[in-house]
Amino acid sequence: MTFPTLEHEEILWQNGYNYLAGVDEAGRGCLAGPVVAATVILPPKVNLDGVNDSKKLSPQARERCLIEILKKAVAISIGICMPEEIDSLNILQASLEAMRRAVLSLKMRPDYLLIDGLYKVNVSLPQVCLKHGDSQSISIAAASIVAKVYRDQLMTAYHDLFPQYNLKKNKGYPTAQHKQAIKDYGLCYLHRRSFRPCAD
Repeated sequence: MTFPTLEHEEILWQNGYNYLAGVDEAGRGCLAGPVVAATVILPPKVNLDGVNDSKKLSPQARERCLIEILKKAVAISIGICMPEEIDSLNILQASLEAMRRAVLSLKMRPDYLLIDGLYKVNVSLPQVCLKHGDSQSISIAAASIVAKVYRDQLMTAYHDLFPQYNLKKNKGYPTAQHKQAIKDYGLCYLHRRSFRPCAD
């Protein structure tokens, strides 16, 4: 398994940018639940063993990494777009809005943003977009872990309200069981009505 590095961060630190915020989201492909974005500012020369794109890590590994991120990060924040906003905006714009909210929620103003994906965030800050950034940049990988763990915890809590969808297991993703539950029980307010099969 290849791991992200601080290569992008080192270049920016050497150019006088001190507070670099990695930005990523979780939950874009789900049928239910919010899209959650996170920002993480790490100190120079930080050592975060095992941090990687959250999709490449087991839930247990993500939890272990999160503990290290919480210990070592300079700042962390979360931004959320709920299902009704996703249906109104579309998933791309909702993801970018969640990222914008996460950036604006930071306790300090970052000097530069490292964003996972192809699209910039609508804030007045210098930024770079990195395709598969969570596999390249430790800051983005850390943000991907924070967003994923936070969202998974939200979906586990939502399971208590809507146990028929088994959200604690599928986390809102379009598993066969989840799609069958939609056929059997219909939709709840967590479902994205603009997404198939919710829209069918």
